[in-house]
Amino acid sequence: MRTGVGYLSHDAQTRNISSRGVLFSSEADVPIGGSIEYVVTLSDLQGMQVDLRCFGKVVRLERPALQHAPEYLVAATLDRYEFVRREA
Repeated sequence: MRTGVGYLSHDAQTRNISSRGVLFSSEADVPIGGSIEYVVTLSDLQGMQVDLRCFGKVVRLERPALQHAPEYLVAATLDRYEFVRREA
């Protein structure tokens, strides 16, 4: 993920995605209202993968319910995207 503050790379787990945005869990505490770039990897049954490079803004950040839980829930818009094919 890339934020408007600078380049930060974090792994995240997609929870929900639509044509308007994405909800994912991450250990990153990202600023609300900031620009974000994220990549969603799509794969088919044969193992072919395509990356969907997305650009948007963080609209919600939910802190973990448990004090020691590492993951935040992050909601971001999907303002613009491009497909990036992986080389075989």
